[in-house]
Amino acid sequence: MLEGIVRDSMTKQATKTLRRDGYLIANIYGKGLENVSTAFKKNEFIKFLRTKETIAFDVTVSGTVYKVVVQEYQKCPLTSDLLHVDLMVAQPGVIASYKVPVIGTGTAIGIKNKGLLMTHTKRVPVKCTIENLPENITIDVTDLDTGDNVLIRDLNLPETVKCFLDPRVPVIGIIKAK
Repeated sequence: MLEGIVRDSMTKQATKTLRRDGYLIANIYGKGLENVSTAFKKNEFIKFLRTKETIAFDVTVSGTVYKVVVQEYQKCPLTSDLLHVDLMVAQPGVIASYKVPVIGTGTAIGIKNKGLLMTHTKRVPVKCTIENLPENITIDVTDLDTGDNVLIRDLNLPETVKCFLDPRVPVIGIIKAK
């Protein structure tokens, strides 16, 4: 489980000091909950996120355990270092917005015909409760040929999961290689 500390001071100088000491600045929030300003060891946070198997994961801040989901993060435009992360508390029974990863399986016919597999939408935004949240959206691409796309309307989502993107948005497809 990932452990963090509560940030006492919100000043610019305190934030710089924490970042210099190897901490990642984070905010934990949720519907009806008070915001918690925290900091995590940056290297531990990145290692933990790379090895997690579920979208929601547990963090501990000053003895309190939160089940959270990464909502947004900010990177430095020059160095691509992680600067800040927003963590939303996944509350049971509360409908919230989540971003579900897309995974393509199989070898497409279009790849054999000198095409390239393009994932246009790496994460599909959905609204549902945490209990109904799928871990990923798996798309079988074996029947796709050059120029074919899988659109949002072609996805088989459970009835309790609503996607609020335009149904004509492509998720994954095969483009012609030049």
